[in-house]
Amino acid sequence: MPAAGGAGRNDPAPIIVKKVTVVEGGGHHGGAWKVAYADFVTAMMAFFLLLWLLGSTTEAQRKGLADYFTPTLVKLKEQSAGSDGLLGGASLVDPDNYPQRAAQTGQRPLTVPRDATGGQKEALDRVRRMRERVEAEVQNDRRLRRLLRQVRMVDTTEGVRIDLVDDADFSMFVLGTTVLTPDARKLLDAIAEALRPEPGDLTIRGHTDALPWRSGAQSNNWSLSAGRAEATRQALMRNAIGEGRFRRIEGVADREPLVQDNPQDPRNRRISIVLAGARLAAGPRTTG
Repeated sequence: MPAAGGAGRNDPAPIIVKKVTVVEGGGHHGGAWKVAYADFVTAMMAFFLLLWLLGSTTEAQRKGLADYFTPTLVKLKEQSAGSDGLLGGASLVDPDNYPQRAAQTGQRPLTVPRDATGGQKEALDRVRRMRERVEAEVQNDRRLRRLLRQVRMVDTTEGVRIDLVDDADFSMFVLGTTVLTPDARKLLDAIAEALRPEPGDLTIRGHTDALPWRSGAQSNNWSLSAGRAEATRQALMRNAIGEGRFRRIEGVADREPLVQDNPQDPRNRRISIVLAGARLAAGPRTTG
């Protein structure tokens, strides 16, 4: 007879169900937040490094750095300036509606890279003084103020380089000749005022595009570029720039195009005037 209370029953063992909750990413041991935090720390380090650099440089050095990284040759800061001051107005490489393509009509703006050691206070002050003199000379002439967009002054390894360029509304020289236009003469008068007080020898370089001359023409791009450089020298001498200050004149024809992928582009034509820097001003002169 079975014992009381059912002690002799063969009951099955109870089933125990255990629930386990899995946390996506391993809970607080996940690594996604570490990546974001590392990016944040890196950005903060770069920010404080920038603040330190700004605090440890002079105004002239900061301006030199800004000029060094300013786009040149293709896109200039004039593109967004819109002012009537020196270098103001549209980009010098904006498309122009030139009325001619087959003749020598003028220069193309040039932007010269800054010296690799750019930001030197003395050089920057020199460029600033020259710009102020030119602006003072043309402040009462509205047309000349507008033509200042055709002038580019930059400190280079050679010295201060001044580039005079043409556009659709202005030509430095009469078509296919070495004869300066009246506007170009006035502009060179202002440039002479900027150059006269500054020490240093001068080098003048003429450039042309690669457009071929008509069959039977008595001239060529070499003689034209050299002749235009000489005409510029003569104009500066008429404005009390001493003959002894000229180191040399050069005609490089179309061998140094501004628009590299299109040597026939009329914007390749230009006149460059280089005022030797202090380290070059005392160098030997060549005569001949």
